[in-house]
Amino acid sequence: MTTTAPEPLTNALTSPPVVVGIDPSLTGTGIASSNGWVDVTGYKRPRAKDPGITQLPHGERIAAMRNILDAVYYAIGAPDLVVMELPAPSRSGGGAHERGWLWWQLYSRLDTAGFPVGLLTPNQRALYATGKGTAAKGAVIDQISRRFPAWTTDGNDNAADAVALMAAGRDWLGHPLAELPKTHRAAIDKAVWPTLPGATS
Repeated sequence: MTTTAPEPLTNALTSPPVVVGIDPSLTGTGIASSNGWVDVTGYKRPRAKDPGITQLPHGERIAAMRNILDAVYYAIGAPDLVVMELPAPSRSGGGAHERGWLWWQLYSRLDTAGFPVGLLTPNQRALYATGKGTAAKGAVIDQISRRFPAWTTDGNDNAADAVALMAAGRDWLGHPLAELPKTHRAAIDKAVWPTLPGATS
């Protein structure tokens, strides 16, 4: 892990642009770069019998979440565009409070550093990957493996989601990594994109 913060984009886009996709998660944040790498990082219990991150005492919990935040932020390097998955509004249950903290802290850090950030909902990410917004995790993994074989996900749905987000960002910038049908690319028109020189829409 690097020890210095990445530098924000200050000049016009070079070709091809570097895009990073991030699927935030407490236990398995997926990160994918258009430079060809994929990573998954998150909280891991020291022992199987130890409590999960949402059951830790508050001091330990915030320290663990800050570690995840730092790991993700320092892993991305200096991309031209970051694409994050928005939280699922319908998702409930344990950890919602902690997941919300991680998402907003990550977005805030990226925004403060000057990184352009695009946002896709889970349905938009699934639509781009499969052509169906309600596609199951397995379908997304299969389609990402088939259409973007250079990015190895090892069957991890968080990694596959990150690749889909990254690929959507490259597509939006006019540098697609694969030719996808119009049904898939409809997700790009629905997503939230920053104002960025070089974008096609």
